[in-house]
Amino acid sequence: MKAFLVLEDGTVYKGEAFGASDFTRGEVVFNTGMTGYQEILTDPSYAGQIVVMTYPLIGNYGINDDDSQSDGPRVRGFVVKKVEDKPVNFRSCMTLGDYLKAHCVSGISGIDTRSLVKKIRSSGTMKGFITTDIKDINEQRIKDLFLEGEVELLKEVSVKKPYTIEGKGKRVAVIDLGIKRNILKCFSHFDFQISVFPYNATASQVMESKPDALFLSNGPGDPKDAVEAISLVAELKRQIPILGICLGHQVISLALGADTYKLKYGHRGSNHPVKDLRSGKIYITSQNHGYAVDEKSLGDDVEVTHINLNDNTVEGIRHKYLPIFSVQYHPEASPGPGDSMYLFEEFMRYIA
Repeated sequence: MKAFLVLEDGTVYKGEAFGASDFTRGEVVFNTGMTGYQEILTDPSYAGQIVVMTYPLIGNYGINDDDSQSDGPRVRGFVVKKVEDKPVNFRSCMTLGDYLKAHCVSGISGIDTRSLVKKIRSSGTMKGFITTDIKDINEQRIKDLFLEGEVELLKEVSVKKPYTIEGKGKRVAVIDLGIKRNILKCFSHFDFQISVFPYNATASQVMESKPDALFLSNGPGDPKDAVEAISLVAELKRQIPILGICLGHQVISLALGADTYKLKYGHRGSNHPVKDLRSGKIYITSQNHGYAVDEKSLGDDVEVTHINLNDNTVEGIRHKYLPIFSVQYHPEASPGPGDSMYLFEEFMRYIA
């Protein structure tokens, strides 16, 4: 079945439908990872987005029971050059196409993803939609679709009520802004007692769990939309140690008085070089974000600890006097290298 990817500027890419083959719309972004498509599909940070994979062959090792980062796909749509429908891997339990179809996610294959990514890099991230109905491709229809409001992404991906993961170590309160499973696995590996709270939890609710530290997770959308989480950090910053990853890093920065801005096309992939300014070491990191912290807006009591060597954007901060630090990238990987697992050990030292 023919399918079309239509960008908000009217550009149309023609391909073949796979997966659910339903109409879907979202922000069109690209990921440069060669592997890890299952983790990408199920990463809640991609909620509201249509993801384009730059690697030309996707689906060759199928879908397995172990690598999902949430209960199912969080992307709105999936775009690939070629989709493999005969995967070869001992862990594979279904094809990529069947997986997307089972979860009502539309995909499109057979388009020139190189051309599409070059367009996004030059013009910036755009909204778009995938459709199998050629009648959708007209100027008024495109205009009307992009005037429609967006859902509350944090509400969509966050846990609905608190829950606990038992451990024998320190207590950490986790604010679920769209957390990946592997982050929770990393905390469990260090034997933390974990109390997970929704995105809009209050300071009193969090402190009732008597935490030794607070963690803010990754998640989708504009960090300035995380109003409740920003207020939470501002209220608790002098009471307990705080760590943030990705969206959590941006939320902490905003709570400390800094500003954030939207990147032209974001950082999404598993090979971004980041320098730890404290040690001078360079790490290859996994990233997925469309916003960054404005370094010039950081106060004198906050220092930059990590920078992105591709564009010198802020990748980590630390408060000079309070036990607060955060990183923009994903030290837990999934997908990507595990070079930065040392950050979880550093967090442990903050609350020892």
